[in-house]
Order: sequence, then C-alpha cells, then structure tokens
Amino acid sequence: MSKQWTEHTPRSERKRRDSFGMFDGYDSCSEDTSSSSSSEESEEEVASMPASLPIIKNNGQVYTYPDGKAGMATCEMCGMVGVRDAFYSKTKRFCSVSCSRSYSSNSKKASILARLQGKPPTKKAKVLQKQPLVAKLAAYAQYQASQQNQAKLKIGFNWGHYINSNNSVGAPITCFKHVPMSSCWGDVAEGVRVEVPNTDSNLPTKVYWIAGIVKLAGFKALLRYEGFDNDTSHDFWCNLCVPEVHPVGWCATSGKPLVPPKSIQHKYTNWKAFLVKRLTGAKTLPPDFSTKVQESMQYPFKALMRVEVVDKTHLCRTRVAILETVIGGRLRLVYEESEDGTDDFWCHMYSPLIHPIGWSRSIGHRFKRSDVSKKQDGQIDASPELFMKVKEVDQNGEWFKDGMKLEAIDPLNLSAICVATVRKVLADGYLMIGIDGSEAADGSDWFCYHSTSPSIFPVGFCEINKIELTPPRGYTKLPFKWFDYLREVGSIAAPVKLFNKVRICVKS
Repeated sequence: MSKQWTEHTPRSERKRRDSFGMFDGYDSCSEDTSSSSSSEESEEEVASMPASLPIIKNNGQVYTYPDGKAGMATCEMCGMVGVRDAFYSKTKRFCSVSCSRSYSSNSKKASILARLQGKPPTKKAKVLQKQPLVAKLAAYAQYQASQQNQAKLKIGFNWGHYINSNNSVGAPITCFKHVPMSSCWGDVAEGVRVEVPNTDSNLPTKVYWIAGIVKLAGFKALLRYEGFDNDTSHDFWCNLCVPEVHPVGWCATSGKPLVPPKSIQHKYTNWKAFLVKRLTGAKTLPPDFSTKVQESMQYPFKALMRVEVVDKTHLCRTRVAILETVIGGRLRLVYEESEDGTDDFWCHMYSPLIHPIGWSRSIGHRFKRSDVSKKQDGQIDASPELFMKVKEVDQNGEWFKDGMKLEAIDPLNLSAICVATVRKVLADGYLMIGIDGSEAADGSDWFCYHSTSPSIFPVGFCEINKIELTPPRGYTKLPFKWFDYLREVGSIAAPVKLFNKVRICVKS
C-alpha cells in the first residue's frame, strides 16, 4: 500500500511529470568556470561514471551536454564533446588533464616510432578514434530516457490517472481473500464520508475537511471535498488505508481543525449548519477502521525464517531459502546459497510453492541440499503452522497412477492449459506433473501439484468450458482429440472424481 496519501488529478500530475529537468541528478554547468583552467597538479579525482554517459569531468565538476547556447568543443584525445569553457588548458583542446597527458605521451611514442622507421615525424600524434557526434547524441538521448523512466518508477504507477483516463473499474477488495482488509471492506462504499487533510488551504498548520467517496478502485478511492457538489476540479485519489484517513468525528475528538477549502470558502456563511445538513444520515468509516488496517498488516512470517521453496532453475526440486522481506503478505526469499543476495524468489505467504523445512523429504519430493553447513545468527525454521493447509486425501483406494493423462496449467506459461501426464505419485496427495511434448529428458521440468490444486483438470475440461487446449509440441493430428491421443500413446485418463478442488487456507 502506498505511503503517499493522495494522488492529485491528472492535470497536476502531468505538470509534475513534465517538470523533470534535463540534467536532474547531476551538477549543472556553473557560471564559475575559472577552475577549469587550473594546473594539472590541482585537479581532483572524481567518481567513475558509466563509459556510455557523455559527461565531462574537470576539477571535480561534472558537466553534461549543454542546451546549445554555450560554445562546444571536442577533445582531441578521446573525442568527447562538451562545453568549451569546461575543457582543460587555455587552448581548450582536451576535456581533462588525463587526456592532455595521454596526448603528449602518444605524441612522443609516435615520434620515436617514426624515427625508428626512418619516417619524418608528424606534427600531430595519433589519437583515439573519435566517436561521431551523432552517435554520442544518440547515446545521451538513450541515457536521458532511461533516467526519466527511473524517475517515473520512483514516483510509482499512478492508478488514479490510469483509471480516469481509461474510465476503468477497479476490482473490489472483497474479490481477493488473501489481501489485507478483505474481510473488513464491507464498511467501505461510495457515498461514505471521511476526514482527510485539506490540501486546498494556505494556512501554515495542517487542517482537515470532510470528503465523500465518489468512486472505489481496490484500496483507492476518488474523494471530493464537501461543498464542491458536482464540481470535479478538486477531486483526488487516495489510499483509504493510510493513517491520514479518518472517520467523521475524529477531528472533534482529536482537537484537529476542520477548515473548508479556500476555493469555496465564500460559498456558505455557516459551514457548521451546512455540514450538519449534509452529514445527517450519511455513513462513515467504523471508529476502529485504522486499528483493523494495522492488524491486517501483521504477518506471521518474519525475516530470517528458513523455508523450502521451488528451485526456479529446476522446477522438479526444492531448496532452502531465507525470508528477506515481507510486504503485504508477499515474501522475498533469497536462496540460502546466494552469496550476494540477488538470487531471490517472490511469492505470497499462502503460495503452494513454499513449505516448511523437511517437507520434501516427508513426501518424497526431490530436494537440493545446501552447501551452507549451519544456520546464520537469527535464522530459524518457519513453523509448519504458518503454511497453507491442503485437504487430506485417502490414497489407499482409487487414486492417481503414474502415466495417467490430464490437463494442467503449464508452470512456465501460465496462460496455457496443456496435455499433461502424472509422472510420479508422491505422499499426502501430491503429484509430479509433466507437460507432454515439452519435457526434459531428466524430468527437471516436472512440477509438483497437489491433487486439489486449481491448476490441474480432468481430460475434457477445456472442451467442456470452450477453452483452448495446448496439444503436445510436434503433435500433427489436429484438431486434437483426447480419444485418439489416448489410444495412440496407450494411456488412460485420470478419473474425474479424483479432482477435488476443496482447499483450506490458514489465517494469520
């Protein structure tokens, strides 16, 4: 959930986005350029920058391409193009002391070589091949675009702007049983009033005003201050789960001032009477809404817990991972053998991809042993009670058998339901599934599904529900017919009654 409490209207958002300076994050070309011609001994060493970045470094000052108004110069050594005043020496022939020295060194070498070869020395030394100006400008444009993209990423995706621009409808929180507040969102609806900071005020202190929910989109709400009626000019998007959103009455109990927006202060002389009239019969958030938000953000998984998780390089096995971060119920897991912490894996805490330590051994699943001999300080094995529980099944009667055919979601292409085979029956209702026509010879791409998984289906499921079934790679007898295929490969379909989709999730 975003910590920033509001996202302003698209118009102001565009203004802010367009205000990115061309050289944001870098020192601009200063007016004081006298230091650019200082002696070689006084030059300071500056931090190394990417080779592809067209900059000029001199006396610790960083210069970039100018706007075209200043004089330009090209370094005779490296071919760098930049502000002439920023170049080294009075002649402005070199971009830095190092280039000046390298040029002199190359001149001496060229002169000696010419004498040894019996050739007359040339006046100018051989220099490095200069990069064409067009190529440099193109490289700079590419760099600048990447900088702006990074700046946009720091701001974050603007859901409010996107929904307004596309007239979209956000899926309600109640559709997502695994997210915070999913069981408490029934109190939130269009027309509900809240108290939020008044951003349309010139007062030096923080003041509040009442706003109504105009539109809901997930955790976001389009709010309109009371008094604006049908005027949408000051509507704004807000995350309802941030601390700055309160039920009506919070200001009175907390001693915070309620001040109408300055744009409409003149509209009514008695704002108190206006609010009484507007709020009579209106709904607001429950008094404990903020407490519920905080409680829903408490997760049983903690940093430094050890779990078993699918090995993303070999789907057929698991390996140990350390819990690094918990965000909104999502876990960032770093494989235990990762030296730099970059070999990570993200999943939800209710994901079927993670299990307690010892799970693989208990059901007969392949497991990659870790080279780490002992736990690091603070690391503990996550308790089995924290993980999603699956339905217990009886494998003694009629059950899945190796070689049975079914339909399954391809774990490497989640948009495809494919012809698949039960490759190995494990304990506790787990199955190793292979995608027909795409399997590795060593079975390294087999994937573990529970028999109650919503990702496996009986033969004919796609046909009944008019979903495209992906046939085995290289299979030429199209359209694909299960009856013909089963006869060709000499296999049987897994019985429909074995596909029980009931699932029980543990609650935090």
